[in-house]
Amino acid sequence: MTEADFRLLFNSAFPVLYKVACRITNSGEAAEDLCQEAFFRLHEKNMVFPNQEEAKYWLIRVVKNAALNYAKRKQRERKAYQRAFKENTRQEETGETKLLKKETREEVLEALEKLPDGLRVVLILKEYSEMNYKEIGRALGINEGNVKVRVFRARERLTALLKGIANPGVTAETVSVTESQGGAE
Repeated sequence: MTEADFRLLFNSAFPVLYKVACRITNSGEAAEDLCQEAFFRLHEKNMVFPNQEEAKYWLIRVVKNAALNYAKRKQRERKAYQRAFKENTRQEETGETKLLKKETREEVLEALEKLPDGLRVVLILKEYSEMNYKEIGRALGINEGNVKVRVFRARERLTALLKGIANPGVTAETVSVTESQGGAE
């Protein structure tokens, strides 16, 4: 890969890679590091792809996997620190609106983290990286129809999980059972 090809690939792929990594890790700094590592791997291995798109999809897979690993590691570290120091992770309330926004964001992120990796990644790629179904399928190595099904299921499970947060007795399982029986909770 020539320097010009590499620069072209970097300029076209970095924004998407950054969005994916940022959404999975919830950290801009970590996202930049993961993207740089992916490009470094590409350059270090001197990989050859038939076209720029294939290289871009390979990079998306590498960044996605690295970001998932990073997020899992950070979650384990956070739990270890909480157990060790029994710290309260809540922040001071500075205003009702700010608090409500913060709580809502935390609830959504918490619910998003509860989704299985296969559903969470597809939803993140669809909603935050602005990729279409075909591009997501190519990036993850699955067909377009499977991507559509996973996005649909991810949205439904996320909605059910958020309903469960608002109504603690309601879980994703009870919502889907109730809906299939034609009732409402």
